[in-house]
Amino acid sequence: MSEQENMELIIFNIINYGGTAKSLSYEALTAAEKGDYDEADRLLKEADQNLIESHKVQTSLISKEAAGEKTEVSLLMVHAQDHLMTAIEAKSLIECMISMHKKMDALK
Repeated sequence: MSEQENMELIIFNIINYGGTAKSLSYEALTAAEKGDYDEADRLLKEADQNLIESHKVQTSLISKEAAGEKTEVSLLMVHAQDHLMTAIEAKSLIECMISMHKKMDALK
């Protein structure tokens, strides 16, 4: 496998884990809207695991660059970083929304 192919694989792992985390977070919101908070919590934990995996991949790239191995910044890399960042932000906002759902349900 060439260095470029290896980098593309690494980048696609960031995209895959980030996208999965975002999807799971939205599934958690749907579960909470139905009142299934146990399922929502399970899905958020699974989203966390995907974010951890994505961070591991990202951290390995940062560590290599800190050690002097420069990483080519491609449009695909920028997309991966954007994808991860939006997944983190979506999960954070969804957690707040689920918390509000729980509070509203408790008032019923």
